[in-house]
Amino acid sequence: MENNTARPLGAGLTVLGAVARVLPHLPNFTPVGGLSLFAGARMRGWQAYALPLVLMGITDLFVGGYSRATPLVYVSFLIYVWIGSRLRDTENPLKIGAGAIVGSLQFFLLTNLSLLAPGNLYPHTLAGVMQSYAAGIPFYGRTLASDLLYSAALFGLHAWLSRAVARSERVASLQVA
Repeated sequence: MENNTARPLGAGLTVLGAVARVLPHLPNFTPVGGLSLFAGARMRGWQAYALPLVLMGITDLFVGGYSRATPLVYVSFLIYVWIGSRLRDTENPLKIGAGAIVGSLQFFLLTNLSLLAPGNLYPHTLAGVMQSYAAGIPFYGRTLASDLLYSAALFGLHAWLSRAVARSERVASLQVA
């Protein structure tokens, strides 16, 4: 494993993803899940975990994203980073796609639990949990689609640029021929 922790290409692509969050988009169709997955895979240490927290904290000011669900949303993006850290040594599209699917699924499961908070519409019963998840299904489709799209874009751009421009950021397991 390479000791160099500087990843300007990875950092630059994350900034690009951050800009995409503040552009007009459908509800739950944002780059943050894919970006968090990418950060976990291509950035190192605390920087990977700090990225989605800083990104969300700053961009929520512009898009008005604060709600009762906010703490669970932030935790969910940290889980995406952890999932991404399992993809550090691969450029395999199937593994990256599986990571995006698992990420969007945990986001759906975790953030819909916030709908059971006191004062919300759903009773604190199994039926209430099922109602909460049923109400979230339309949003899940957009989350899954955006995670797959943005993950493909970020990982694909990184793979291409790490071969053409920033060879030092090439995935370690693929550098040995």
